[in-house]
Amino acid sequence: MSETNASRLTIQDLKDPKRSRGEKFRSILLVRRVNNRIARNNNPFLQVEFGDRFGSFSIVCFNDSPLFPMLQSGAEGKAAAVEGEIDHYQGRLSPKLTSLTFLTEEELREPNVTDSLVASSSEDLSEMMNELEDFIESIEHEQIRATVENVFEEIGPIFRESTAAIAMHHAYRGGLLEHTIHMARACRALLPLYKEVDPDLALAGCLLHDTGKCLEYSGNLAVKKTRLGILQGHVVLGYRLVRKAGMIAKLSSDLLERLEHIILSHQGELEWGAAAMAATPEAVFVSMIDNLDARMGMVQEALRQTHPEQEFSDFIPGLQAPLLVVPPATIAPSDPADLELEEVADPISKSPGPVEGLV
Repeated sequence: MSETNASRLTIQDLKDPKRSRGEKFRSILLVRRVNNRIARNNNPFLQVEFGDRFGSFSIVCFNDSPLFPMLQSGAEGKAAAVEGEIDHYQGRLSPKLTSLTFLTEEELREPNVTDSLVASSSEDLSEMMNELEDFIESIEHEQIRATVENVFEEIGPIFRESTAAIAMHHAYRGGLLEHTIHMARACRALLPLYKEVDPDLALAGCLLHDTGKCLEYSGNLAVKKTRLGILQGHVVLGYRLVRKAGMIAKLSSDLLERLEHIILSHQGELEWGAAAMAATPEAVFVSMIDNLDARMGMVQEALRQTHPEQEFSDFIPGLQAPLLVVPPATIAPSDPADLELEEVADPISKSPGPVEGLV
């Protein structure tokens, strides 16, 4: 396998707009998810998501394909050498795969293979862990600080490399730590604007809000929900962690209730998975910061993964739109700031036309 590694394309390579439909390619990809479906004619088919550290794409595999039996059972989480032809469906990359061979354990141990398949945080995990400890130490209330320490002691080192999601935001190794640190940074920056918010409760809420995800997800190459994750979810699991830790720390019933409420309401909306709507200043504050960083995490990931030749990213479900990834043009101070009147009055006639894949 290593002899041909250099000729294999990443998913970002495959999304290069300059590549033509029908162009043959070879790649090393991870089978992230396989969903069994039944067509209207009662024939089974599969929806399969492939990925590497640079992105993902999905294909439909029908039951008459020679790849169907290989993918139908036990393929999730496996790495494979694939060959195919570039194709698109509804403006998205959806190649036609012609061959697939699962990698052996020995091949997975070859240099850089696993790293090429699993996306990781672009920030240094050790530095972020040190920053996490600094945030915890900055909590002045002794029992709140002890509660936070107890939670991180219980979940252990798994927090360092855990993902924050399977697909939506910060869905990569170290993503949970990165998301938590970003929220804590935002919390510290915004607290001076909102004197009504208790700083220690808010910071503790930011640090603890998603700790239940350490119990919700598992997996090395491909992340899946655990039994507890399916039956209870990270909101309930996080609530249980915080309640236990707070009782051990002898946190007062009022403060423990308020901290628990932050965990239970941080998802923001009941339909998004919140157990309750935010009903304290700190809970509102934390849920808004969580929503902000989740959405900006989607933006950052799209900017990292979109091919430099593309103007827009793929459609981002969490944002309900594709993202314009081209940076804004720099206008020199001496340039005229206003457009010609006709350009302002009639922008439609000046439009370059629809963007391919968006209509």
